[in-house]
Amino acid sequence: MFKASLLSTFVGLVASKIVPVTLNVENHRLAPDGFERSVIVANGRYPGPLIAANKGDVLQVTVNNRLTDPTMRRSTTMDFDGIFFNTDNSFNEGSPFVAACPFGPGASFTYNVPLVRNQTGTFWYHSQLSVQYLDGLRGPLIVYDPEDPLKHLYDIDDESTIIQLGDWWHNASLGLLETYTATGLIPVADSGTMNGAGRFKGGPAVPFAVTTVQRGKRHRLRVISQAVRGEFTISIDQHMLTIIEVDGVEVEPHTVASVDILAGQRYSFILTANQPVGNYWINLPYVGGNPLANPNFNISLSRGILRYAGAPAAEPTAPLTIGPVQPELIEADLRPLVNDIPNKGKAAGMNITLVLEVTTGKAQWNVNNVSYLSPVVPTLVKVLAGADDEVDFNVTENTFILPKNTVVDITFPPNDDDDAHPIHLHGNNFWVVKSNSSSAVNLINPPKRDTSAAGAAGATFRFDTSNPGPWFFHCHIFWHMNSGLATVMLMDPKTTRNEVHPTAAWQRLCPAYNALPDDEK
Repeated sequence: MFKASLLSTFVGLVASKIVPVTLNVENHRLAPDGFERSVIVANGRYPGPLIAANKGDVLQVTVNNRLTDPTMRRSTTMDFDGIFFNTDNSFNEGSPFVAACPFGPGASFTYNVPLVRNQTGTFWYHSQLSVQYLDGLRGPLIVYDPEDPLKHLYDIDDESTIIQLGDWWHNASLGLLETYTATGLIPVADSGTMNGAGRFKGGPAVPFAVTTVQRGKRHRLRVISQAVRGEFTISIDQHMLTIIEVDGVEVEPHTVASVDILAGQRYSFILTANQPVGNYWINLPYVGGNPLANPNFNISLSRGILRYAGAPAAEPTAPLTIGPVQPELIEADLRPLVNDIPNKGKAAGMNITLVLEVTTGKAQWNVNNVSYLSPVVPTLVKVLAGADDEVDFNVTENTFILPKNTVVDITFPPNDDDDAHPIHLHGNNFWVVKSNSSSAVNLINPPKRDTSAAGAAGATFRFDTSNPGPWFFHCHIFWHMNSGLATVMLMDPKTTRNEVHPTAAWQRLCPAYNALPDDEK
């Protein structure tokens, strides 16, 4: 199915079609960095198989839950990170207890995902339940554009040019989560992987993942951070990177030597293979907690290899460094290829300030003094039953009711904790009118994406409420999300109630989940 979809990209087929995908979610024993453990895989793989489609296609993704390992969550739910969902299809958006309930072992669910609003670019899929994707359930999702306005800038763009970055953990998620809850100390990953391969300090010399390029050709490298916590910095020895896409949004070409990539973010780079035929390090140092907290952690072992066709199958002879840094990407310097910011040059119609605070010594994050807790009854279920005011939701649901067709600015004041929080909005994009990377406020042509940092410098994100529905808005450091750093942006609940007509399969999800024994949830 994937070959057929990819083939249509290169022959210029533009007609929409149904793209059926089956993901068998199972427990297998794998050793991505040389340490064998039970992991959660999709179709036997970590990362999972490529889901590929063309602009305007409809994905029909059937997820078969075959999980058996009690050291991990055995229910699951799938998020298609960055993919838009229109209001009438919002029940297919996989946010647990916001848009739907998870489904247990032995059950299946088919997500119907029309690729709406001419959306194209680099995305990914992963479990959205608890910190389950830490155990391996993550993979790439690419929407190709046969009429890409930047196609003249590159020659090669296929599965071989996808680079997936992941922080990897030797222990299963439930035990790590219990330790975090008890101590307030976020676990530190054991290693970093590129396309499912990595190394840890003192571990075996697992072969590094290789990206092969053709000398003289321009390659579109699609880089996806599938991290649970870590922030990667990507650079490639003796090569520059020209950014043409961020989070599914084309940008004016912007050339740098290195890019910091937060959890959940995606970039497309043009790499021109203009160096002598050989092997070059893809440098991927990452940060995420105190490295002294995990003796397996070694920043220099997070990397891959860029290999020119014809070069020997060997590691580069250059030393293991963190790679070239300057010039590094400053997010505020990015400009969207199509500038469609609402209220251009003007103030928003509604302003919300979100203050992020951690409770010292506890695994608890607050947003405006509220630590988010998933409700028993999902937000969308409540809306369909008549809820349309903040009093209809528990305080701990941290749900903001937003009027229809309103331009909203969300401001995160500067915070002094150690993390740049990758804040992610489901089902929509936002404009980064004040980036954490700069003191400038840009109401004219700011970057547009779905995941950006709220940190020491503060940030302001703008979106409009033209797409009604309950949309999860959370930190993509999933340890933080699971300890309360999340909200729900409920846009125009009355229209949501009028336009959403869920399937019978969706309506069966919550009763089935609630009937599960605790060890299967």
